[in-house]
Amino acid sequence: MAVRIDEIGFGGLKLLQDTDAYCYGVDSVLLADMCRAGSEDRVLDICSGNGVVSFIVAAKYGPKSVTGIEIQEASVELAKKSAELNGMQDRVSFVCADAADFSDHFAPWSFDVAVCNPPYFEKGSGVSSESEAKNIARHEGGSGLADFLGAASYALRKGGELYLVHRPERLADIICFARDSGLEPKNMRMVCPCSGKAPNMVLLRFVKGGKKELTVLPDLMIREPDGSYTEEINRIYGR
Repeated sequence: MAVRIDEIGFGGLKLLQDTDAYCYGVDSVLLADMCRAGSEDRVLDICSGNGVVSFIVAAKYGPKSVTGIEIQEASVELAKKSAELNGMQDRVSFVCADAADFSDHFAPWSFDVAVCNPPYFEKGSGVSSESEAKNIARHEGGSGLADFLGAASYALRKGGELYLVHRPERLADIICFARDSGLEPKNMRMVCPCSGKAPNMVLLRFVKGGKKELTVLPDLMIREPDGSYTEEINRIYGR
C-alpha cells in the first residue's frame, strides 16, 4: 500500500489515498456537487471508496451525519483516518459491508439522502487492472447495479433522494432497476469531455416513491476546446 495525503480543496479537506488502489476522479466531485442535503439530513454514501464524496458533501452542506458503506476494508480504514485528519469523525463514519448486507447494519428508512458512485462495468466486462483493488472499484462483483439501487431504496425514507453517477451505456439498466426498486428518475444530466464529444458520464437524481416526470438538464462540459477546464468545472471545484 502506497498512501499519500492529498489536499483536495473544499475548505481545506485532506484525503488519504492509496496510489495502488482507485483514486478519486471528476465523477466523484460532480456527484457531490449534484447532491443536495440539509442540515438535518442523514446522508448515506453507497460504494464510498476512500470517502471523498462523503467528505465533500459534509463540507459543502453540513448535514447531520454522513455514513459511507464500502466493501473494501482497506478503503474503509483509510476513510476513517481521513475523517480524523479533517476533524469530521463525529459526523462522518464508515462501515465495511456489501450492499446485500444492508439490513444487518441499517434499519429501513434510516436516511434522507443517498449518493452512489458504483462500479461502472458489469462482471466480466471492461478492461481488467493489475490491481485487485482497482478491479473491485471498477467492476461489479457479488453485488451489481440492481443491488446498489435496491439498497438505496431500502435505506431511504419515502420522498428521500438518491444521486447517482454512472456511464450512459448503462442508462436503460439504471432506470429499469431503479423503478423496480421504487426509485423514480427526476433529473438527468449528461457529462461530456468537451463540446462535440459524446457523453461519457451521466448524473441522475431519483426520488423514492416519486411521481413520473423526468427533467433532462443541459449537458455539462468538462473542458473547453483549448483543453482548459470550463467555467462551470472551475466553479464546482471552488477554484
